[in-house]
Amino acid sequence: MVRAMVLPQVRASLEPREVSLEEPKGFELRLRVAACGVCRTDLHVVDGELPQPRVPLVLGHEVIGTVEATGPDVTRFRPGDRVGVPWLAWTCGECAYCLTGRENLCDRAEFTGYTRNGGYAEEMIADSRYTLPAPPGMTPSAAAPLMCAGLIGYRALRLAGEARRIGFYGFGASAHLTVQPALARGQRVFAFTRPGDTDGQTFARELGAEWAGGSDQAPPEPLDAAILFAPVGALVPTALRAVSKGGTVVCAGIHMSDIPSFPYDLLWGERVVRSVANLTRRDGEEFLTLASRLKIRSVTEPYPLAQANEALAALREGRLHGAAVLIP
Repeated sequence: MVRAMVLPQVRASLEPREVSLEEPKGFELRLRVAACGVCRTDLHVVDGELPQPRVPLVLGHEVIGTVEATGPDVTRFRPGDRVGVPWLAWTCGECAYCLTGRENLCDRAEFTGYTRNGGYAEEMIADSRYTLPAPPGMTPSAAAPLMCAGLIGYRALRLAGEARRIGFYGFGASAHLTVQPALARGQRVFAFTRPGDTDGQTFARELGAEWAGGSDQAPPEPLDAAILFAPVGALVPTALRAVSKGGTVVCAGIHMSDIPSFPYDLLWGERVVRSVANLTRRDGEEFLTLASRLKIRSVTEPYPLAQANEALAALREGRLHGAAVLIP
């Protein structure tokens, strides 16, 4: 039995409980959790915005932990290894998506902290085949947000193409990690925060954004691409107005409020609107290698595991600069 913060049902507060863990079998690992990031997707699960979560549920899919025990089929990791557990927990390996390098679209996929118990706990079980080596040289608290906020930001950045001028709408956990590889690629970053959030705009400029303002403002020059980290559908037409012809608007969230209707001339000119769906293991390997090479800086606010509800509230209310991380 291990201590965990459990979601008893959707739209409820997390409860401290003891949960049982079986010994790992097959390709499974039993991990002692060192840190678990608090992601906006966790809020979507709590609020019932993602369908049919497994409840009661242990949330958390930005996990850094130490291998305590391995199943008999595990060859990649040994007890004592430090590893990271991302959102993607398992795929079928048989469907057309899996067989063409698009396992992120697998219809039978399972997800950490959604269809499988996650890392808001002292220990957890994870599939070694979908587990990543933790980035060396980073503390568990600093490395945890890379497992989703960093990974999704990296995938969104790739899908934005070779934009010279790129706008980030919402500057929280994911954007503050994504701005660093964008700058390393020579891209110019323009940051958009909630209107009036001068602290957030200062934070964005400190991390290298060339310009920062409210999402109700136009950028000082047209953008080649925009990434929407904020799950606000009304920002889609806003971003389309900001990008030039041939530009791309990438919606990085797993859930977004409805997109309002907008005139066709905002889309005309071969502009593109596209979404990011989950991630692949290849994304994880590429991004963590890049994060180590660039020595990506992760800004975090630690919370004890028992204060998971407070961490979720701070995220919901926009009181975080960087990412909240739970420490068992």
